[in-house]
Amino acid sequence: MTGTTMSGRLNALGRAELTLLARNRTAVFVALLVPVAMVVAMKSTLDQIDLGGTGLTVAGAALSGGVGMVLMQVVYMNLVAAYVARREELVLKRLRTGEVTDREILVGTALPSIALALGQAVLVVLAGAAFFGVGAPKRPELLVAGLLSGVVLLAALAATTSASTRTVQTAQITTLPLFLVSMTGSGLFVPLEVLPDRVASVCELLPVTGVMTLVRAGWLGGVDGHDLLGAGLTALAWTVLAVFAVQRWFRWEPRR
Repeated sequence: MTGTTMSGRLNALGRAELTLLARNRTAVFVALLVPVAMVVAMKSTLDQIDLGGTGLTVAGAALSGGVGMVLMQVVYMNLVAAYVARREELVLKRLRTGEVTDREILVGTALPSIALALGQAVLVVLAGAAFFGVGAPKRPELLVAGLLSGVVLLAALAATTSASTRTVQTAQITTLPLFLVSMTGSGLFVPLEVLPDRVASVCELLPVTGVMTLVRAGWLGGVDGHDLLGAGLTALAWTVLAVFAVQRWFRWEPRR
């Protein structure tokens, strides 16, 4: 690692990781096309759900859920595989022998996925405003807060999940629990507003729910201050727990 400053080291790590990501055609396919397919599937599902009284349209619910799907697929699921691959190939071990810090290694590895996810999220928002009549974000600062908290939380959760993942192939299994729970309970596929009150109250405590609440409030509006505060605190609490878990359990050595 030739960079002598933190920004230089992160830049070098990010460029190297971007090169590796571009060479992985499967990862690129999943990152670029699967979220689009999932938005189409979500719209088909929402067409069969009565959204009356929720203040949401089918397009608004599907596209805001699509932003969450981008975060899950591109940041969380892609990064679990990346961390495991670099660990098993001894890349992480070699990097730790240089001047780069542990935190820089983790952040540098995540940078391309985070940049790709944010870029796709922006495209989804622009497409919603231009072609689906969703409109421009009502509160852009909340949308930005939701996206940034989402990428930080999911990157930390990815690093945590990688500790219990033996191979890149098994990453498809170890990432499923959070993916399925978030898809069904955090408002990605079905808005919490259509769930029974008790079920919705429990789902509000799930890791990605706070992020999705901020994203929807920032784009579509209609969320009061009390719910926004709760969403922000939930996202922050899960981020703190995830960072602690990374510091405690992240594995730098290959699992033999």
